[in-house]
Amino acid sequence: MRATELLRNKFGVSQLYKYELKVEDEVALEIYWHPLTIAERESIQKKVNSEDAGDFALTLMIEKALDKDGKRLFSDGERAALRRDVQASVLQDIQLAMLTSGSESKVEEAKAALKS
Repeated sequence: MRATELLRNKFGVSQLYKYELKVEDEVALEIYWHPLTIAERESIQKKVNSEDAGDFALTLMIEKALDKDGKRLFSDGERAALRRDVQASVLQDIQLAMLTSGSESKVEEAKAALKS
């Protein structure tokens, strides 16, 4: 198996991740997303136009968060409302899940596959 093929299979954009936002042990919102690619990261960085990691993470969440049917959960016009009306810790938990999704376990799987 070629390295590029292995990377596509184990880390490709067809992967789907899920985060459950819970309130008192009840799921209030399910958020799905596909992994961030280099091209998407560069596009978001251009849109943000600053070095502020918080703006990058918020834009990432707005652009990549999907519902179970694959439709965007947030529109670009909701940025101000999210910044102003939602607890920062809630948004940060979602953003952190999106930024770190699949990183550790998938890397170990890929290392094992390369050795075989």
